[in-house]
Amino acid sequence: MTGVREAVTRAHHEEWARVVAALTRRFGDLDIAEEAAAEAFATAVERWPADGVPPNPGAWLTTTANRKAIDRLRRENKRDDKQREAQMLYDDTPPEPTGAVDDERLRLIFTCCHPALAPETRVALTLRMVGGLTVGEIARAFLVQETAMGQRITRAKAKIKATRIPYRVPSAQDLPARVSGVLSVLFLVFNEGYLATGPGTDPIRHDLTAEAIRLTRLIRALLPDNGEVAGLLALMLLTEARRTARVAATGELVTLGEQDRGAWDTTLIAEGHRLVRERLATGATPGRYQILAAINAVHTSARDVRDTDWSQVLALYDQLVRLDPSPIVALNRAVAIAELDGPDVALAAVDRLADRLADYHAYHATRADLLRRLGHSQQSRAAYDRAIELTANTAEIAYLTRRREQLAPGM
Repeated sequence: MTGVREAVTRAHHEEWARVVAALTRRFGDLDIAEEAAAEAFATAVERWPADGVPPNPGAWLTTTANRKAIDRLRRENKRDDKQREAQMLYDDTPPEPTGAVDDERLRLIFTCCHPALAPETRVALTLRMVGGLTVGEIARAFLVQETAMGQRITRAKAKIKATRIPYRVPSAQDLPARVSGVLSVLFLVFNEGYLATGPGTDPIRHDLTAEAIRLTRLIRALLPDNGEVAGLLALMLLTEARRTARVAATGELVTLGEQDRGAWDTTLIAEGHRLVRERLATGATPGRYQILAAINAVHTSARDVRDTDWSQVLALYDQLVRLDPSPIVALNRAVAIAELDGPDVALAAVDRLADRLADYHAYHATRADLLRRLGHSQQSRAAYDRAIELTANTAEIAYLTRRREQLAPGM
């Protein structure tokens, strides 16, 4: 039974986007695609324990989802005038050409990132439809309430239907205008894999990080001169290079400063550094992802954490904050400040973010560490408690719990 549950979970991670993309292409309706895919996975949960896991889970799920969608359209056709949709079930015309993008899931990402939708809505919708993230996971990525995010996604699908936004492959001319939203989606998908937020999931989801890298490589092939595409790919590679060193055998998260750097993937690091150098050589003003990649290049260039060039890291964060003055960037910048100017200066900077990051676990974890370094054990313990309360990642909980237990008693 445990093996079957693991097979369903693995199939959801690996096949959700493929099933949704196939159904969207066939039926032209995001609601139908999502609901039929969800019903197919629910059927798998019921039938696989008795029938066994099929040899090709993806094909089984796609076939089952297609049947679910057909059943729904037939029911609706009885109630309403849905002749056009019903005809679709028996249409043997050849599929439309793939156009500039020949990967089904990547085409769906570009479709969801239609300019008629607000930027944040595009990202949220695509994370749900393509990334397979739950509404709760997406809400945590945006630091908003789950109900509000659910409404945002529902409205986006309704707008696509009401305004008849077609499910269509974007032309080569459409790609540059839509690439910003697509990169935002892939960045968030990668982040969810890098440190999963959902309860009951693996602390690191390699399926998501690998898929984000694969799709970003495809975009890089389409837009080889786009600096932000290269920057995002470099950022992903330099982060993924550290994956095997990020969780200990005990299941506890290992921070950057404590990782075994000999376990890092030198091939990925070399490729990431090459991309960063290539972008620097162009002399073009870097964007957000290029700066983040450069920060990671500094970290992965140091053979020992003590060799880290923190002044360079801070200079890059100063550059980034002018492009992206978000509280999360400011929080990460404070970590560099702590190394250069001391934890007291960094804590003052972190405390200024309290109103905007009150429900963000990393804010409290950062604050807890700074308070620990300053010897304020009681305040640090309270901050660790709040960070633990706000995260569902098992590896992170184990790490934060250990650090809290190591605090000195009393003040």
